[in-house]
Amino acid sequence: MERLDAFMARAAALYYAQRAGLGRDFTTAPEMSQAFGECLGLWCAVTWQAMGAPARVVWAELGPGRGTLMADALRAVREVAPGFAAAAEIHLVETSPLLREAQARRLAAAWHARFEEIPPGPMILLANEFFDALPIRQFVRRVEGWRERWVEGGRFVELPCAHAGEAPEGSIREWGEAAEALAGAIGARLAREGGAALVLDYGPAESGFGDTLQALRDNAPADPLGPPGEADLTAHVDFAALARAGRAAGAATHGPLPMGLFLQRLGLMARSAMLARAAPAQAGSILAAAQRLVAAEGMGRLFKALALAHPGLPIPAGFEG
Repeated sequence: MERLDAFMARAAALYYAQRAGLGRDFTTAPEMSQAFGECLGLWCAVTWQAMGAPARVVWAELGPGRGTLMADALRAVREVAPGFAAAAEIHLVETSPLLREAQARRLAAAWHARFEEIPPGPMILLANEFFDALPIRQFVRRVEGWRERWVEGGRFVELPCAHAGEAPEGSIREWGEAAEALAGAIGARLAREGGAALVLDYGPAESGFGDTLQALRDNAPADPLGPPGEADLTAHVDFAALARAGRAAGAATHGPLPMGLFLQRLGLMARSAMLARAAPAQAGSILAAAQRLVAAEGMGRLFKALALAHPGLPIPAGFEG
């Protein structure tokens, strides 16, 4: 029997070691539109300028998939902000050997297994659809008190626990303990050494109740408690909790705000229109992908943008107002 977060961690390790289903089990924003990575690259360049344009800056990404986002971002900054491109040292946090191979075909970078391994210095960090894959704990309110979910034989087992708080019977509270710890570590580093981090993921702006554990296999829902490693397990990100952890560590926080609004402020639709004009045969798919990223009925509302930054920096691009 395993606690749910331990089960999820083991399942993720197996999944990314042997399956790595990006594009097969799920599709992320960078794979939909090159404008997504380009806009984030320019966000990083503007952030670097706000930092005083240091001669060396760590440019890091957590869970970079096949390297598409960073490759698109790097291409954009080489064209528009060559000073930032020259100053940036690319560091990727990735544990999957399969995905590291894919990233190496696109990027010259240094690889790390954990965030804490990234070398010191001012840093700009991207985390797109990374926090949703971190393990969570779940607590269920019963008449006799709170119970924590464990996993045994492909089903949940509820055991007594010390969790506290009032809630209606049957309520489920999720706790992303690993996500909060990482947000705190990122916030502490930014407060100490300077820089900013941008988190893009799906989940609510405010903490609440609900069971958001889900699994995808071949782009279709699957049983989250099925054989570990056979499907991609995720849960909604508690953005309010991430922001609290970052602030507690000394960082300033901005957002969360809907990703669609954030991307529109960065000019994603205008850039997509330019790409469509340059490739008329693909114009329909280019514009449809952009619309999916920003529209409320697509990814624009469920997905959020959150920035952590050194408290001395101005409000990051896209978060004004």
